[in-house]
Amino acid sequence: MTVDAEVLERQIAEWRAFVARGRAIAGPDVEELEGHLRDQIEALTGAGLDADEAFLVAVKRIGSLNALSREFAREHSERLWRQLVLGADGSGGKPLRTEPIVVLALAAAAAVAIKVPELFGIRFAADTSDFYARNLGFFVLPFLTAYLAWKRELGAAGFVRLLLPFAAAALVVNLYPFQPQGHTFYLAAIHLPIALWLVVGLAYVGFRWRDSDERMNFIRFSGELFIYYVLIALGGGVLSAFTAGMFEAIGLQAEGFITRWLLPCGAMGAVLIGSGLVEVKQGVIENMAPVLTRIFTPLFTLVLLVFLATMIGTGRGIDFQREVLIGFDLLLAVVLGLLLYAVSARDPLAPPGPFDLLQLTLVVSALIVDVVALVAIAARISDFGFTPNRTAALGENLILLVNLVWSAWLYARFMRGRAPFSALERWQTSYLPVYSFWAFIVVAVFPLVFGFA
Repeated sequence: MTVDAEVLERQIAEWRAFVARGRAIAGPDVEELEGHLRDQIEALTGAGLDADEAFLVAVKRIGSLNALSREFAREHSERLWRQLVLGADGSGGKPLRTEPIVVLALAAAAAVAIKVPELFGIRFAADTSDFYARNLGFFVLPFLTAYLAWKRELGAAGFVRLLLPFAAAALVVNLYPFQPQGHTFYLAAIHLPIALWLVVGLAYVGFRWRDSDERMNFIRFSGELFIYYVLIALGGGVLSAFTAGMFEAIGLQAEGFITRWLLPCGAMGAVLIGSGLVEVKQGVIENMAPVLTRIFTPLFTLVLLVFLATMIGTGRGIDFQREVLIGFDLLLAVVLGLLLYAVSARDPLAPPGPFDLLQLTLVVSALIVDVVALVAIAARISDFGFTPNRTAALGENLILLVNLVWSAWLYARFMRGRAPFSALERWQTSYLPVYSFWAFIVVAVFPLVFGFA
């Protein structure tokens, strides 16, 4: 095989992986499209084009993934509707109607689990809130992991392997002698779900964490689950308001039922319901990533640029109190989420465009803000010493700095035509475990280092 042929086969493999990602196009459909692509390339090379030019022209003729998905939706509307409503796999996987039953059963189990502590006199109240803060993730994430393990057909042995980290984490957070309302306690409660989300990711990819495409699919799943959960929560808020209003109209108070049953049980069950919806929808239609990234990327870029310009123009530094620091970290986390979502939505074979320049501007702006935050954190540590909060913030911002620096470098190389976009994809998906490992350190090591303060 010649060098040109090897390059062409690698390009076709990347194109095929990208098309298969959307899941709206089934395996046989991808085979058919690849056949059309190869026919086009053969005809174009026969007309005198070299392999690279023939590949680009052939891809352009076949069309974008969004257009392909719409076309297949029109041609196979009955199949797609059946998948969306009934949860049919469409690829010979799980039987029709089985998946919705599994999702509903696990959602009900999660809803029941949040009420089990009340059997032992532990109610969701001010005097027992520490217990729920420690264990909130354990009421729902094992059930989500069970659903994904069932969906990926990992078997009982695979599910048991996935449960081991949950068991170890439960022992750590419940046996550690945290001081009441201590800093390490709250840090552990915040970081524990982040750490355990990596276990959920292992279930989602079926233990194939080395597969970059599977990691990217997990990023899409996480983002879409968040969106669905917010929408379900908004709907739940409306339902709660109507419930309270209707019962009040007949002289009864429903607030106790809403706060003790509807809200906690609904919050747990909604994670499973949202996950099921994401899984079904990903198998039928395109995800929300392209729309959301194109709406919010310009807005966040503008906000960061205006903030930096104002800070430079006024000569004012950032007075980093704890609340301000949390706010900046959340802002940078949202920017990182936008970057991940944009990467997941982009055609890796498309040439650089204006939106890529906007995305690079967002990354560079976030990088500058992160540097400013690090300087402020370092100054406070120099003045007042290390505390659990400052150390956690320092570590998180350093991890984010490495991610943003290398992302900006890879994006700039792609814009100049010196690196493929897939390099940025691989970097983002490969770096994800770093955040979870840091969260594990905050949960398990920080309390020991800082004396559970």
